[in-house]
Amino acid sequence: MDAVTRPGESPGAAQNWTPKLVFSMASMLLLLEVLTVSYIMISMSIPAISAHFQTTQGAWLLTAMLLVGAVTGPLVGKLADMYGKRKLLLLCVVVATVGSLLSAVASSYAVLVAGRALSGVLIPCVFLTYSLIRDIFPPKTIALAVSIVTSGLGLVAIPAPFLTGWFLDNHGWRSIFWFFVIAMVVFGAMIFVSTEESAVRLRSKIDLLGAVLLGAGIAGVLVALSFGPTWGWTNGSTLAYLFGGTALLVGWLASAGMVAAPLVDLAVLRRRPVWLTAISSGMAYGCSALFTILLPMMAMTPAVMGLGYGFGVSAKGFAVFQAPIGGMVVVGGVVVGILVGRNVRPRLLMIVGLLMFSAAFVCTALSHTNKPLLLVFAGLAGTGMGLAYAAVPNLLIEAVPPQLQASTASIVSVAQSVIASVLPVIAFAVLNNSYIAAFPPEMTQGHTFYTDKGFQIAFLIGAVASGIGALLAVLLPRRIAQLEVPATQIADDDQEVAVVFAH
Repeated sequence: MDAVTRPGESPGAAQNWTPKLVFSMASMLLLLEVLTVSYIMISMSIPAISAHFQTTQGAWLLTAMLLVGAVTGPLVGKLADMYGKRKLLLLCVVVATVGSLLSAVASSYAVLVAGRALSGVLIPCVFLTYSLIRDIFPPKTIALAVSIVTSGLGLVAIPAPFLTGWFLDNHGWRSIFWFFVIAMVVFGAMIFVSTEESAVRLRSKIDLLGAVLLGAGIAGVLVALSFGPTWGWTNGSTLAYLFGGTALLVGWLASAGMVAAPLVDLAVLRRRPVWLTAISSGMAYGCSALFTILLPMMAMTPAVMGLGYGFGVSAKGFAVFQAPIGGMVVVGGVVVGILVGRNVRPRLLMIVGLLMFSAAFVCTALSHTNKPLLLVFAGLAGTGMGLAYAAVPNLLIEAVPPQLQASTASIVSVAQSVIASVLPVIAFAVLNNSYIAAFPPEMTQGHTFYTDKGFQIAFLIGAVASGIGALLAVLLPRRIAQLEVPATQIADDDQEVAVVFAH
C-alpha cells in the first residue's frame, strides 16, 4: 500500500505505529473478544438458564443474536458509510450493552432472549472495526492492524471455559451478562478516547424497502436453517421460513436494481473480486463452524463406548484441544499482516489458509485416535482459520473504495453467517440419516452417538468445502483493480468529507 495522505489528514501525520494507534487497535480487539467469548459462555450457560426458566428453547439464546447480527448488518454498514464508522461502532456497543443489561436483570425468558437479540448488533462491529482501521490508520500499519483485530478473536477461546465455569459456580448465570456489560462499557470507552472518526463519507439515501426485504429475507432463511433439524425439513414452518425468506431476497434483488441508491450496490457485488471473496470467506467460516462442532463432540465421547474414537474429556478438559486452535488463529493472522505489509497478495494467503484447513480435515478424518496428533491437526486447522480470516478484510480493502467499505463488508458478513449455518446442517443431515450408532436408550441417556465412519465422512465434507473455497480463491484476479467511483469531496466545518457517487 502506498503511503498517501488521506482526506482530513495532515501531510505530516505519523506513518508508523504510535502508542495511541496501538491503544486504539487493542481497544477494538478487546471489544471483538467480547463477541467471541459470548458464544462460548452462553453455550455453556444454556443448561443453567434453561433450568432456571424451565424452558426447552435454550437454542434461541444463540439464534436470536445471530439473526439480529445478520439482519442489521447491511443497514449498519450503509449508515456507517454515510455518517461515520466510529459513530456506528459506538452506537452498536451502546445497544449491545443495553441488551446485556436487559438479559442480566430479566425476570422472564422472553425478556432474556430480547436482550440477547439486542446484543446481536455487536456482530457488525467486526466489519466496522476493520473498515474504520482502513480509513484512519497510516497505510503502513493497516494490513497488520486489520489482521490482528480479525484473527485475534481465537485467543480468548482458550481461557473462556474456565472463566465461564468460575462465574457459573460462584455467581450464577446472571454474572455472565454482567460481565458483558462491564466489558463493553470499558472497551467502548477505550475506543471513544483512543480512536478517531473516519473522514470518509458516502452521500446517499437510506433504502428502507431494501432494508426490510433484505433483513426479513435473511431472517427467514436463517430461522429455517437453524431450526430445520429440530422441526424437520418437510415441516410446514421450516418450508414457510425457507421459501418465504428466499422470495423476500429475490424481491430485494429486484428492488435494488430499480432504486437510485440501493442498500447495497449490485454493481459492486457483481464484481468478481467481491463475490468470490464473499463465497470463499463464507466457506472458511463454515468450515470453522463445522470443525469446532465436530472436534469437541468426538473428543468428549467416552472411549468406553467402543466407537473407535473419543477421549472422554469434560467441557473444561477440552481446553487442551482448543488451545492450539486459538493460538494458531492468532499466529496465522499476524503472518498475514506482516506478509501483506510486504506486498504479498492476500489472495495467495487465502488460498494457502483454505488448503491448510482442508488438510486438517483430511488428517483428522483419517487419524483421530492419537491425542498428540489430534492436537497437531487442531493447530493446522487454527493456522488455516487465521490465514483465511485475516485475508478477507485485506482482499476487500484491495477491491472496494473506502466509501463503500462497510456496506460491502456487511454483505460479505451475511454470506459468512449463512454458509456457517448451512455447512453444519449438511454434515449432520448425513450423520443423522446414515451414521447413528445403535445403542439402547438406557445406555445413551438421551444422547446421540455417531459411528467412526460417520465422523470420517463429516470431516471429509469439511475438506471438500474448504477445497471449494480454495478453488474460488484461485479464481480471484492476481491483481485486483480497485473499483473507481467518480467522487466530489466537500469538507464541512469538522473537516469531514462527503463523497458523491455516480451510478
